[in-house]
This record gives sequence, structure tokens and C-alpha cells, in this order.
Amino acid sequence: MIPAKIDTMSITTTSEKGVESIVDWFNQHKQSFYTLGWSYLRNQQQMEELFFRSIIKVQKELPRFKNETSFETWVTSIFIHNCRELSEDRSLQASEESDQHKDLFKALDQLKADEKEAMALTYVKGISQDEAAHLLHVTVEKMKELLFSGIQSLRKELGYGPFNGCKEYQKDYIDYLERTLERSKRIDLEIHIYHCQDCQEDLATFQDVMLTMLNLTETIEDFHVPSDFMGNVKARLAEKEKQRQQKNKKRKRIALVFASVFALIIGIGFFTGTFTNLYYTWTEDNQELRAFLQQGLSERLNLEANSGGVKIKIKSAIADDVQTLVFYEIEDTEKENQYMMNYQNGVFVENEHEIMSSVTYPRYYPPDLKSDVNNEKKNVYRGKISLPVLTTENGTIKLKVTLLQKLIRNSSEQNSFSAYENMEFETGEWSFEIPVTKKPSIEYALNEEKEVEGVPVRFDKLIIAPTATILQYSFNVEHWEKRIDVLNFDNLEVNKKKVKADMYSNNFLGSQLDMNWIPLQAHFDPLLGEKPKEVNIQLASVQLTIEDQKTIELDASRGYPQTFEYAGSTISIDKVEVGQPTKVVISSHEIKNRAFEWIQFQIKGENEYEINSMEMDSEGVLVDKNWVEYDGTTPVAYEEIEQPRHFFTVQSIMLPSNNAGENVIPKKLVIIGYNTTKYLDDVVKISLK
Repeated sequence: MIPAKIDTMSITTTSEKGVESIVDWFNQHKQSFYTLGWSYLRNQQQMEELFFRSIIKVQKELPRFKNETSFETWVTSIFIHNCRELSEDRSLQASEESDQHKDLFKALDQLKADEKEAMALTYVKGISQDEAAHLLHVTVEKMKELLFSGIQSLRKELGYGPFNGCKEYQKDYIDYLERTLERSKRIDLEIHIYHCQDCQEDLATFQDVMLTMLNLTETIEDFHVPSDFMGNVKARLAEKEKQRQQKNKKRKRIALVFASVFALIIGIGFFTGTFTNLYYTWTEDNQELRAFLQQGLSERLNLEANSGGVKIKIKSAIADDVQTLVFYEIEDTEKENQYMMNYQNGVFVENEHEIMSSVTYPRYYPPDLKSDVNNEKKNVYRGKISLPVLTTENGTIKLKVTLLQKLIRNSSEQNSFSAYENMEFETGEWSFEIPVTKKPSIEYALNEEKEVEGVPVRFDKLIIAPTATILQYSFNVEHWEKRIDVLNFDNLEVNKKKVKADMYSNNFLGSQLDMNWIPLQAHFDPLLGEKPKEVNIQLASVQLTIEDQKTIELDASRGYPQTFEYAGSTISIDKVEVGQPTKVVISSHEIKNRAFEWIQFQIKGENEYEINSMEMDSEGVLVDKNWVEYDGTTPVAYEEIEQPRHFFTVQSIMLPSNNAGENVIPKKLVIIGYNTTKYLDDVVKISLK
């Protein structure tokens, strides 16, 4: 398999070849741009003019391209500007739109201009909400509002009635359906929907319209570009390109001289680099920072600030498309204490909104108390902190620290369940201005598919960034009777070099067009300087939801407790007490080799009425891979537990009285399914040769 290397800087380097490199790029992306253009225009001649103008404009503006966005996003902004100009004269041209797609694009024409552009960029062009917001010069929140109102307008066109649900939850519909809603809001929304019939109906119809748009996008894939289209555009460019080539002959001679000088500089840099590697080996104890310095990805800063006898030194900083990583050293000059920084807990960037992304959340790095550098002195701690991604190529981070977290020397106590209740802090004021330059990432297409516990998993992309290695993958959700919730990795091996998975960074991606596949990213340690020839992905475990329905009649005449068998285990209904509120308690204390970790269920009253209003409390136990139990009373470092699982042992449900003030009488316990974890030893091997 040949690696599909994607480098956002490649188009700028090939631009020296002339307009043909830009034409080739447009030819590779013609389908999506042609479809986007047709949502504004309806005339073949205008479409050719649109591509001609856009190619010329890209060629002219290319030297000003600063990598602040992706190259495709930058080109799209130019393309849309030309679409708007040409669409003003669209009425002067006869429509040549085919019957096959007339209704398809007519749907978009019913929307307001800004709604139409938001929908076209997101669902026709298929770019993320963040990129679309950037192109339309609106905030991400405004972008969500435009998508919501656009879908709502289409909803009316499709014959659905008005929204009857709760307005405060409608703003979260898109993020929820695209699986990008943060966990706390998602849980709150699901609990509310569970109890609110109107919101259930609203969300269902809203999803129908989104699926209609996604189906529309699939139909657009059949909207072929005419075979002679790019040929006609190239013909118009040919004469202009001849003149440009004549002017460039002299420039090329100068470029040859420049290339020779550049080669000489590279040669000198090679020998200088040899000394640099030795220099940082002698002078930098932190192996991770040393590697960045040796690769030329960061520079020494040594910025210092002192407050109340505690001195903070910013040693270096490195930024890429994943995060902005800051290496620091904290010294207590008066006492034997070690302190660490904790982002958004006394640590913040004063100019964050100006230079950093608001849609990316920094990664979490637990304190490192086992390394040699942090065990040499009891009053010095060397650590790193992750900040959001830069939105500019270069910037100065105005970092302010007002609170430091005191570290507990006993590592088991440091990350134990009770440690967070007894944290100590040091107050002060430390300010820094940190210069940083954003470094590029390289992407490799993988295109590999494998079944994990019977569910298809697709390995899509490998991203090698300076501060992290990212595996982009997707799992299939067509069959809801068995689906993957979380896939955990142990390590990733590239060219026989292994990097460990980060247990804190397994996250969903943004919007995606294929509703049958859920895209995610897993983070691993950096692979500095590696050009992958083969990739081996070691799986660790998978968390599954299994649909397995069972109905249990709640017969008060038999008395409680009552037991029943489910998924090979015995579950007890310990208590059903009718009152205000009514209490139901179920338990399953035998966890050894139990198929499920917790069950999903509903409680129904008389006449099969589903009781939606309920409160739930639960008890459980943490278990590692070898069935060693951790009940929370003994301090334990969570990171040191081998592949932990959490088993529910007791679930207590409280059912408040109904609207008439009457006691709720449960009649049935309906189990929908259960959640379980399976340990894996599979290795996915992918060749990129």
C-alpha cells in the first residue's frame, strides 16, 4: 500500500511549477467544488467562469497563504466569494439545470442566504462547523444557529408541524445528533428527553431532516462533472499561462541560484545539528524536551517569575495542530514542596480568544513523580501543561498563573479517590509572555477495516504531529443490537518503534456525512522524525452495548426480594415500596465473570405506561483485568490499575408521584440491554510501503 501523504504546505512548494499545479489540485477536488458552485449557479458557462476566476485568484493570492487554516478551507473562501459575485447575474442566463437534480437544489433555494451558505458548506461541501464559521465570518455559535434555522425551515417544507418541545434544549440538537455534545450536556439532554414526550418528537423529526440532508449529500455524489468541463477551463487558462511562463523564465534562473544557496545552508545545518544533539544531551535532563530541542521543534526560553518564594521557569513551548505544549519548572526556594500547574485552575491565557481555538480542549497530563528529574530534589518539579491550539502561525502567549497545586509524594495517594478532596494550593501571581511558532503535521491514509467483537472498525488515518501521534478510526453503527461505545488501545508501533496510548484522549470528531460510521481519534506519544512504512495497532479492550430485552413482572403479592436470571447471572429485586416517592431497589453482587457491568432498563406502570420521571442512585466496585477489586477505601492510583472496569452492584430508583398526586405503582421491569467490556489481544497490521 502506498502512503497517502497529505502536507498542507505541498501546494505552496509545487506552485513554482505554474498554474498547472493549481489546476491539477482543482481537478482532484472538482466534484465537491462543482457541486458547491451549482448550489449558487445554474449555468455551465457561469460554472466554467467560476472555476477560471477561482484558479487565477488562488494563483495570485498563494504567496499570502499563511497556513492559518487548511489549504482547502482557504480555497473555499475564494471560491465562495466568486460564487456570490456570479450569482448576482444568474438571472441573465438561461437555466441548464437537469431534472434529476432540480428538486435537490431547489430545496436549498428556499432558505435565507446565510442559512443556505451554512447548509451548503456543511452538508454539500462537507466541511466542519468550525471551518464553515470561519469562512462565513461568524462565530461557531452563530453557525449552529444558522444550521438549526436552516434545518427548521426545511422541516416546514417537508410538512412537519411546529416545534412543541422545550426551547432551551433545541440549541443542543445538532451537537447531540452529530455526537459532539460534551458529556455533561449530553447526559442532561438524554435525561430530559427521557421524560419529555414533546422533546422526543421534536428530536425525532429534527433527526429525520438531518438524515434527509445527508441522503441529499449521497445523491449529490452522483451529480457528475461534465467530461469536458475541466478541459474547457484549461483551454481558457492556456493563453494566460503562456504569458506567465515567459515572465517566469528569468525568475527560474534566480530560483536555481537560490536552490544552490539553500542546499549549502542545509549542508551546514546538518553538521551544526550534530553538535546541537550533543549539546542538548549534555544540558537537558528532561528526555522528552531534549528530543524536541534536538529535532529543532522548539527553543530554550528560560523565562522566570517569582512570587512568595516560589519560582516558575518556562523552559520551552511547542505548538502544532493538536495542542500547545509548555514545559516548565517550579522551585520552592523556602520549603520542601513540589507544585504543578493545572489548566483552568489558576492557570489561564489572557489573550486566549485572540490567538487560540475555542473548540479544542487541552489534553490532561497527570503529574510525573516517578522520573529521575522529579526525584532529585524535594522542592523542584519539572512538568508540562497543555494549552489550546493556536489559530495563528506565530503568536505570543500571555500566560498568567495565580494558583499552583501541591503534589503528594506518595504516588498512590496522588491519584486516589480521596486525594481530590484534600488538595492543597499555593497562591501567588506569575506572568509570562511566551513566543511560539506553530509546527505542521503530516497525515497518512490507512484504509484498513477489521471486525472487533463482530462490529466493523475502520482505520482511516495516521497523523504524526510534533507533540502527539493520532490514530483516526471509525466504527460501524448500522446494527444497534450490538455496538461499540469505546475502543481502547494499548500501543501503536511504527517502524518497530512503540508509543503508548493516552488513556485521557480518546475523543469524537466533529460532523460527518456517513451516519453509519462514528469517527474518533486516539492519541499516542510522539513519533518524532518517523516516516512510517508499517503500522501495528495493539488493541486493549472494547466497551459494548448489547441489546437483550427481558420483561419481569413486578408482583407485590409474592413479596420481596425476588430473583430472576439475566445474561447468565442472578439479579435480585430487593425492594418495591409504594409511596411518595415509590422506591425500587435491584442488585447483583456476584460480579466474578459477570457478562454485564450495568443494565439499561425501564419501569412501566399500569396499562403498559412507561414511567419517565425517576431518580437513580447506584453503588458499585472497581475491578481490574485480574478481578482484583478496589472499593474506594484504600488509596490507589487509577492510572496504575490494569484496564479497570466499574461494575454496578446496587441500583436504587425513586419514582415521584404523578401529576394527580397519586402514588406510582410499578408493574414491570423492562430490561433493554446491557453494557460490557471485552479484553482484546488483537494487533492490526497495516503496510504503507
